[in-house]
Amino acid sequence: MSADGDATRPPTAAADGLPGRVARVQARAAAGQERLQGWLVWKVWERMLEIEFVDRSVALAGKAFVSFFPLVIVVAAFLPAGVRSSIFATLTHRLGVEGAALSTAKEAFSSADDVRRATGVLGLVLTFFFASSFTAAIQRVYLRAWRRSPGRAVGAYARGMTWLAAILGYMAVLGALRGPLGNGIGVGVFMVLALAMSTGLWWFTAWFLLLGQVRWRVLLPTGLTTGIALSGYAVSATLWMPTVVSNNQAQFGFFGVALALTTWFSGAAICILVGACAGPVLAEDTGWVGTLIRGSNPDTLVAGADPPLPAPTESLRLRDAFRHAEELAPPGTSPSTTPLPPTGADDRADDRARD
Repeated sequence: MSADGDATRPPTAAADGLPGRVARVQARAAAGQERLQGWLVWKVWERMLEIEFVDRSVALAGKAFVSFFPLVIVVAAFLPAGVRSSIFATLTHRLGVEGAALSTAKEAFSSADDVRRATGVLGLVLTFFFASSFTAAIQRVYLRAWRRSPGRAVGAYARGMTWLAAILGYMAVLGALRGPLGNGIGVGVFMVLALAMSTGLWWFTAWFLLLGQVRWRVLLPTGLTTGIALSGYAVSATLWMPTVVSNNQAQFGFFGVALALTTWFSGAAICILVGACAGPVLAEDTGWVGTLIRGSNPDTLVAGADPPLPAPTESLRLRDAFRHAEELAPPGTSPSTTPLPPTGADDRADDRARD
């Protein structure tokens, strides 16, 4: 009788074994992921995967170090001493540079006569053209985040130089305000003004590099998110950057300082990418957040702007953030069926557009 009872007994949890438990865990994980996919934070993460944020951040940091940073030193040499000092103050405080590294940086800015003689007016103009590759890299980030077609950038060099002039002006004004407001109660006022100016700069940057095809109002979250992220990052850099710079300099000399600066630029690039991706996600939200951002006009683009590119049809994973251009198909297509140009094609396309 015992044998018959065992034969007719229903399967137990032990009988299910490991496959049953795995199936239940997978079901719970799928349900949790489905809930997460409705969150705005998750959508921002997906947009970052879509633009390959790791690859983009490395490219942006590299171009900032080899083109934008030297540009600041060269241009500052041609400016009045007071403006040069203001730019230097903003740059060193944002980088969190202190001690021996600060002395080295100060020498680069104080030797303005040597820089002017070595550069000349023609060299200054060529430096601006070379640094436009940095603005082109930022523009690619915004275009991809908003799923805009790169097209043919009319007046790309002039646009890049205008943006570089704007950020140099921002650094000069911020540095000039740091002196009178850098002590006592003025510190709080300075922090508010610095955040407002940073927000305004990146609000303008997004609108300007998106060729004015996205409405001013819906770009405010981009400017605000980028401004807050970069300001917080600059404050944190004052805590860890001096140690990194001093240790690297003691171990590798000037090359170690360069490594530390590249590390800082990589983190700043991530802040820019987060702001660029948060903007379209928040503006396109179908809930109250998107309604508040868009206002009475449901459109995010200006009248007459080209429609956005289609969204990816396949789920993205973390590995997509590391994939190069030749491994990815355009949004909305299958990577296995669509051939792509090799790595660096984006850069060559920008060069052709500027020619």
